[in-house]
Amino acid sequence: MTATPGATPTIVLVGHGMVGQRFLEALAERGLTATHRVVVLCEEPRPAYDRVALTSYFSGKSPEDLSMTDMEFIETHGIELYVGDPAVTVDREARKVTARSGEVFGYDTLVLATGSYPFVPPVPNKDADGCFVYRTIEDLLAIEEYAKSRATVGAVVGGGLLGLEAAGALKGLGVQAHIVEFAPRLMPVQVDEGGGAALLRTIEDMGLSVHTGVGTQEIVVDAAGAVTGMKLSDGSELATDMVVFSAGVRPRDQLARDCGLTVGERGGIAVDEQCRTVSDPHVFAIGECALASDGRVYGLVAPGYEQAETAAATIAEDEASFTGADLSTKLKLLGVDVASFGDAHGTAEDCLDVVYSDSRAGLYKKLVVGRDGTLLGGILVGDAEAYGTLRAFTGSVPPVSPESLVLPAGAGAPAQLGPSALPDDAVICSCHNVTKGTIRGAVTEHSCTTVPEVKKCTKAGTGCGSCVKVLGQLVTAELEASGVEVDKGLCGCFGQTREELYEIVLALRITTYQDLLDRYGRDGARGGDGCEICKPTVASIIASLAPTIGASGYVLDGEQAALQDSNDHFLANLQKNGSYSVVPRIPGGEVTPEGLIVIGEIARDFGLYTKITGGQRIDMFGARVEQLPLIWARLVDAGFESGHAYGKSLRTVKSCVGQTWCRYGVQDSVRMAIDLELRYRGLRSPHKLKSAVSGCQRECAEAQSKDFGVIATANGWNLYVGGNGGATPRHADLLAQDLSDAELIRLIDRFLMFYIRTADRLERTSVWLERIPGGLDHVRDVVVEDSLGICEELESLMAAHVSHYRDEWAETINDPEKLARFVSFVNAPDTPDPVVGFVPERDQIKPDLPLLSIGLRPRAEDVLEGSAQR
Repeated sequence: MTATPGATPTIVLVGHGMVGQRFLEALAERGLTATHRVVVLCEEPRPAYDRVALTSYFSGKSPEDLSMTDMEFIETHGIELYVGDPAVTVDREARKVTARSGEVFGYDTLVLATGSYPFVPPVPNKDADGCFVYRTIEDLLAIEEYAKSRATVGAVVGGGLLGLEAAGALKGLGVQAHIVEFAPRLMPVQVDEGGGAALLRTIEDMGLSVHTGVGTQEIVVDAAGAVTGMKLSDGSELATDMVVFSAGVRPRDQLARDCGLTVGERGGIAVDEQCRTVSDPHVFAIGECALASDGRVYGLVAPGYEQAETAAATIAEDEASFTGADLSTKLKLLGVDVASFGDAHGTAEDCLDVVYSDSRAGLYKKLVVGRDGTLLGGILVGDAEAYGTLRAFTGSVPPVSPESLVLPAGAGAPAQLGPSALPDDAVICSCHNVTKGTIRGAVTEHSCTTVPEVKKCTKAGTGCGSCVKVLGQLVTAELEASGVEVDKGLCGCFGQTREELYEIVLALRITTYQDLLDRYGRDGARGGDGCEICKPTVASIIASLAPTIGASGYVLDGEQAALQDSNDHFLANLQKNGSYSVVPRIPGGEVTPEGLIVIGEIARDFGLYTKITGGQRIDMFGARVEQLPLIWARLVDAGFESGHAYGKSLRTVKSCVGQTWCRYGVQDSVRMAIDLELRYRGLRSPHKLKSAVSGCQRECAEAQSKDFGVIATANGWNLYVGGNGGATPRHADLLAQDLSDAELIRLIDRFLMFYIRTADRLERTSVWLERIPGGLDHVRDVVVEDSLGICEELESLMAAHVSHYRDEWAETINDPEKLARFVSFVNAPDTPDPVVGFVPERDQIKPDLPLLSIGLRPRAEDVLEGSAQR
């Protein structure tokens, strides 16, 4: 079809990568999706995904996790997305695009976002069996399959960003990795000789072999055509089973060439400042396929986003232009921070270098400074904490001396510079070109008071995320400067945070809530009763520290009983009709036939509804409060104990059957799951904890969706942290790999106690990991490297918990005084609650009365948590 006068104008987007998706969002923001037909032709078999985070696939992310495409957005805006159906020809005269499927689309405006393709050096046998490129998810899937089945040694051609990521991926797959780089140093575009040397030392310490200053002459193959080695330009030969080419990219401009659009001498579709092609006013080009008006092809996502914004604005007849972009980058390669910004290599005339280098620690920091003190650029290797502030000061004279910006704490440097000292025109978020002034305006003019609100208002922090920490500091500073008191206290009773209260209780051995309130509560709260926020929070802190501070670890002892919420108050989960659930612990999901018979008999005798949960437990619903002790007496007698489904504590450690039964298993996952569940049972924490152990990479136990998850490898265990399912699922991050049993348990001990120590109330590990300054890197530094020197204390706290664990229900049924609370009516203890009724359903029971008819209201946290049975 062709564009028809008077018909709805059509925009055809060719390519659906990160920049293409940003273009669609920019169209929607300007209302163009309501006035135009929008067609997207996507070559890959999946819509836009985060190519910047591609390597995270090998640390547990799934292709779905990497997706950047909200299908609800696509449907809401009526966008026609054709996946796996790229454009093959463009007829500019007729304004038609033909897709591979044969379908023809007329256009009024054509936008080319075809990206780039991997450059493969023209060496003999470059297409042999065992040769790969490193560009798409499909590439990664092919590399993974080949590495696991046919390779023990791999070579990566290219020592740039993607080359180092590819080498790290091979190492993670258990393949011995070599890096071959033609330049004399790694990452020659981003870092100088000193930075390259620091990076080289760190990477070699990880067990990777690096060959710089040499090129690939030939890929050596066997009689079957499979890779067996590679010849290098220095005459040496490298034995390898597979080769991954990651030697740079080239603009994908063939479609443009074929239809007669002007391209640059070295590739790239020539465009003007509005990203309109110089050959045709109806055709735009954005992203890595575009040769900008300044003569550059930009290979970073931030300039691509800016080009997408410019093209969308131009189509909407708004004024916009793209004349160049910031090439600053902040990366984490094989766990090493690498950043560069501004004139990183000091090409300006009469500039000076300020350098700090510590080869033993793998640190290298260089600032390029003009004679007048202007910060021109810099390179950071090993520690990029100051990147956000330094990049924002580029082009201006910082208010402190340059050396203070690179010297580490304690090295004699003046006070470090904070983001509040930045000028308003400093760019904080380079992905979306958001300045400090814009962020301040979001707070002062648009009444944003939190980082999420500012993100939504400005888009700052929604790209690569490297600016989020600075963003948070600016929001807090602006609120305080505006006279808004930023109250960081837990609640109206305490001016301290949960973390601060934890430290007070631990340091001063405070064993009661009332003592803590009287000594550290706010004026007016002292001597009072507290509130529903701080009472259960402090109760949890005291319970988690009970063995260390000398308090009772039993939550229904004395004052502790009055602090508990409705669930802990009866050691059971309150259900819809006022009845309770009974959840015995089944460690690792393993249960004997005798145990199953006992559970079945109890459910039958008390008429309970039974359900097997996703956490590999059997839940029994419908118990009246006075029946709970009777039920638990039989369960305890049969060897069961509390499953803590009611508490903010460890719920389950799920497992697959592991190597004992499964032909794919490489470790005994059931044994490990049982060991972990029995070790951490009863551990009170800011929020519930879920875990799982998978016996191999097939991940049948879904360990990467848990607060701490364990996956078996041929060499031990990989530990993942900070995952969760629910309404806002998050994949866990890899904390450490190939751990022995002892190493694994030691790191989990440290991780859990550090989380309990520093998390906010009702804060899952996933939220905590993203909120805590430094994120995963900081947590790894603390619990793996012991950067704060507290690991011995963390281990001691956990050891105290393990040695003092007592089953709450076993204690309860043996104490007549405690049993007295389990009645529906204090003045008529033998009378059951008449409103607790049931009706039959599917040969079991269900609640008879709706929640509102019996006057019950759920707590806010229960609404968010659901029934929380699993």
